[in-house]
Amino acid sequence: MEKKEKQDKAVALRYDEQKRNAPEVVASGSGIVAQKIIESAQVAGVFIKEDPDLVELLAKVPVGEEIPAELYQTVAEVLAFVYSVNSKFKEKVPPPRSENSQPTPEN
Repeated sequence: MEKKEKQDKAVALRYDEQKRNAPEVVASGSGIVAQKIIESAQVAGVFIKEDPDLVELLAKVPVGEEIPAELYQTVAEVLAFVYSVNSKFKEKVPPPRSENSQPTPEN
């Protein structure tokens, strides 16, 4: 997800390596549409990357289309960072207990 507070454009990407060869643009817009994209990402807990230059380039890609090869490297760097952050976050958060699990005594 791309965003900039003072900027009025936002682009959302999705990468499913099982279905696509490259990330695809799943939402793009300016003004109120951009605000809704950003709000939806925040509510869903999706990482938001602020990069006005990248947003400008991605905004030219039609929704539903894969990003162009020229942007692979830049988007790959963003995705690598996101995966790294997600991995570190998962290590810090204990897994949820199932309803049937019992707390273990601490001795």
